[in-house]
Amino acid sequence: MKTMEYISTRGGARPQDCAGAILSGIAPDGGLFVPHPLPKNAMNPVDYLGKNYRKTALAVMSLYMPDYTEAELKQYINAAYKHSFDTTLVAPLVKQGDYYFLELFHGPTLAFKDLALTILPHFLKKAMEKKGIDKDVVVLTATSGDTGKAALEGFADVEGTKIIVFFPEHGVSLIQKRQMVTQKGKNTYVLGIEGNFDDAQKGVKEIFTDVDLLNKMASGKYVFSSANSINVGRLIPQIVYYVFAYMKLGELEGTVGNEPVNFVVPTGNFGNILAAYYAKNLGVPIKKLICSSNENRVLFDFFSTGVYDANRDFVMTMSPSMDILISSNLERLLYAISGENAETMRQLMNSLARKRKFEISSDMKAKLTDFHGGFATEGETSSSIRRVFESTGYLMDPHTAVGHAVYNKYVAETGDSTKTVIVSTASPYKFAASVMKSLGLQCEGDDFQMVKELNRVTGVNIPPQIERLEEETIRHTTVCRKEEMKHHVMEILGMV
Repeated sequence: MKTMEYISTRGGARPQDCAGAILSGIAPDGGLFVPHPLPKNAMNPVDYLGKNYRKTALAVMSLYMPDYTEAELKQYINAAYKHSFDTTLVAPLVKQGDYYFLELFHGPTLAFKDLALTILPHFLKKAMEKKGIDKDVVVLTATSGDTGKAALEGFADVEGTKIIVFFPEHGVSLIQKRQMVTQKGKNTYVLGIEGNFDDAQKGVKEIFTDVDLLNKMASGKYVFSSANSINVGRLIPQIVYYVFAYMKLGELEGTVGNEPVNFVVPTGNFGNILAAYYAKNLGVPIKKLICSSNENRVLFDFFSTGVYDANRDFVMTMSPSMDILISSNLERLLYAISGENAETMRQLMNSLARKRKFEISSDMKAKLTDFHGGFATEGETSSSIRRVFESTGYLMDPHTAVGHAVYNKYVAETGDSTKTVIVSTASPYKFAASVMKSLGLQCEGDDFQMVKELNRVTGVNIPPQIERLEEETIRHTTVCRKEEMKHHVMEILGMV
């Protein structure tokens, strides 16, 4: 078998092993690193029935990270998942009424990003050691709400690193913002920007590919890396929970075999659903990946027409982590369905950069049959929160509710009765005001008062991470224009 390497989707960067790809974050040519060859039918999930999350993680990660030893992976998996989550299952699958929910919010920051960002610092430190790098790594990240806190939590006070997080100052919930701006750690830097997530993400990508800045970095004491899902070190751990969920569904239903399953994934930057696509390639018998968008329906329109068009109004919704118009990880899927054609990718991504728009060929569109695109309005999202709580007592956050609403429309449209798992990406308490409003409840005051009232009326326990948050000291107060992002990074690094 050919040794796995990581290559750029745009074909202009030297291939890397997994450690090199993790360390780089984004490829020097602006592309994203992808595993080559992509593991296909490399495992039978049924063989892992009854295995715990850590054993499943070892089996999956070993396939994508051959330059990390089994002993290294075991050490990092135990460090990330043994004590950091409030359940030994790590990612429990629960049945509520007629629905299965994969709960990915049991980690330290109450969002699905924890499943990857608790282990990424270990991967990154070992990558530095493997590459003989004696510089400090600067982890540079844009967030739409959840990645920022999860990355800060993972990298806080990790020796040899600095982490700089940019977030839209007016585009996250109060709870999400407070989680970030109260972050402890002498190596942590949090900056709000006057703009949206796409502005923050574009600014970070421009910094990663700024030749003058990179030359200064090369002659100094720092190297850049990323904690966004553009980093394969973020993406690989996310594949694990799809394999694990399939096994748990079989155990819950008392079935064994290769019965198909659908996954409904609330989607913004496309990393979470891309991990599900990789899991399907790996051998999980996934019938349909239901890509769920909010009113920023750029992905729904893409799957419907083959045209990706970000020339539209940006809508701020109750599901802010999905308020995204440029879905970076879609590039990895496009690369796969183009037949790994780097020239095609350069053309598509150049068109996106110049015109904020591209159209794929009919041949590429024909290869999107694994996916179904759907979207939910704000009213449909609120209705899902209310109806599920009233019928089952189960409380969804708005992102999960988008998935629930889209799934119901999918079933009505297709009649598909395949067992389906809805990916639940965050605790409802991170979005207490929106959940309260969706339940038709009135409460005066800020999000923290909403949290207390939501607990009173629903009886759902408040996570201790949120209970402590109101009393935490605000440590990060910088707000900048998007044009000033590079200057602030250089200032933090002592380069101005």
